[in-house]
Formats: sequence, structure tokens, C-alpha cells
Amino acid sequence: MSRQDPEQGRHWYVIHTYSGYESAVKNSILQRIESLGMQDYVFDVVIPEETQYSIKKGETVETRKKLFPGYALIDMIVTDESWYMVRNTPNVTGFVGAGNTPVPVSPEEFGIIERRMNQETGSFKTSFVKGEVAQIIDGPFTGYKGTIDNVDVEKGKLKVLVNVFERETPIELDFNQVKKID
Repeated sequence: MSRQDPEQGRHWYVIHTYSGYESAVKNSILQRIESLGMQDYVFDVVIPEETQYSIKKGETVETRKKLFPGYALIDMIVTDESWYMVRNTPNVTGFVGAGNTPVPVSPEEFGIIERRMNQETGSFKTSFVKGEVAQIIDGPFTGYKGTIDNVDVEKGKLKVLVNVFERETPIELDFNQVKKID
């Protein structure tokens, strides 16, 4: 008789939750793992988030943004009992999959999500658009107006074309050094 590896069948799965209840679902599942003795079947619950920066009143503000609102990832071995425990957690609407059968997330897909969650630097949220006219409000070119030529949300930078000595000159500026002209 061969022994079955307890890790066999362990995968990441996606559960659908009511939007805005992802953290409550995570906490409920973690509590239920303890109270129902499911530690050998359910290992972790993750709500994929990334860091996002925005400029408010000239200051850079860091926020956490859910990558998939209304979803959570769960590391588990699916048995009738573990499926039932997760499925009947308040605010869980079900597993992502075909019918009642959860479909595991591939290791490649999970790797992509994990890398995005663990990025040291986040992206900037901005409403700047290439081609718009903006006014420089900070730095040596304060008061100048120019056309936005490039928006780099990863670095929080803009390239603005400013007319200096009757020539268009590209100037790289931080998002908080520029404001839109209404």
C-alpha cells in the first residue's frame, strides 16, 4: 500500500467574494481554519494588492490597490470538507471554476501575481494625458506652460515640451511639479 503525499493536490485557487468584503472573507477563513481544525487542508488566503502613488495637494500619497476586486486567492487541498468550509464562509459567493469544481491557478499565473504584489516600487495614478497643456508650478520653469509629450506612470514623471527661446524644449518633471490647465 503506497502512502499518499499530503502536499499532493495542494494548489492556489480563486474564490469570488462580495466586492469590498475581501479582507473580511480572509479573516473569516483564517478563523474557521483554526476552529474547524483545517490546518492540514487550507494553508493561506491572499488578497492581491499593489502599491499605487498619487499626487494630492502637491504631496505624493501611497495607497494599496486591490489587483482583483471581489476575489481572493486561497492555498489549499480541495476535499469535500475544505470546499464546504470555504464555500460556506460568509460573503464568499463561490470558487472560480466549472460548476462546483474549483480550477487551480497555474504556477505561472500565480508567479505573475506574486511578482506584481511584491514589487518594491508601485505605479503612479494620474490623469495626465499626452497632448494636454499643463502649467509648471515648481522648479526653474515655474509659470511656463507646455504640452505633455510623455507620461511615465512607473516613475511618476512627465516630459513636457516648453517653448524656451522660441524653440520647443523637452523638460522632465515630477507629477507634483505640473498642474492641468482647465
